[in-house]
Amino acid sequence: MTERRAQLAGNLARVEERIAAACAAAGRKREEVILIVVTKTYPASDVRLLAELGVRDVAENKDQEAAAKAAECADLDLGWHFVGQLQTNKVRSVVCYADMVQSVDRVKLVGALSKAAVRAGREVGCLVQVALDAESGETGGRGGVAPDAVRELASAVAGAEGLWLAGVMTVAPLAGPYAGRQRAAFERLMEISSGLRAEHPAAYMVSAGMSSDLEDAVAAGATHVRVGTAVLGVRPQLR
Repeated sequence: MTERRAQLAGNLARVEERIAAACAAAGRKREEVILIVVTKTYPASDVRLLAELGVRDVAENKDQEAAAKAAECADLDLGWHFVGQLQTNKVRSVVCYADMVQSVDRVKLVGALSKAAVRAGREVGCLVQVALDAESGETGGRGGVAPDAVRELASAVAGAEGLWLAGVMTVAPLAGPYAGRQRAAFERLMEISSGLRAEHPAAYMVSAGMSSDLEDAVAAGATHVRVGTAVLGVRPQLR
């Protein structure tokens, strides 16, 4: 076993223990929560090692890096999630590899994704990114739409050819009433998800929680957690 493989295996085991413990504390079954490993800034060789270790879902936030990495790992049985803020000029590339776009935050993006997905002959899952630091009509500091815009945006996704509405996603806000209150933020996302599922029952996915707050997300009811640093290590500072 290579040193890097051993390191990743140990990190994955510790994250698995955290998720399992959080599920037990919340009275949930472990299989109710899916781990997505965020591999941004790390090489395709790490993605291969993660796949060997049983990881089935990976996420990226920049198209240029993601497209190259997905192409290099095309032989692997992985689900690719795009989690970054997405510009419409990157959509044609993204739909060629992403099984899920978790950062849908405007109707214009829905239209572009739909057109590109149809052209590529693909069905792409979409999550509405909810900004819990945004007032009505605003965009969140880390992307996303205000809670009162979720219904309209979700309906646009549900009615778009080539797309399917999977659920909602959020990033714990750094400002606003939920800053520093991750559990409350994720509980609010669950309320939004419940309202959405009343109209779109299949949109069950709730993506929330990262390395530092995955326990809060699991306690609130998240179905997917996005973990990068705790698995791959601290990323080098950009200069």
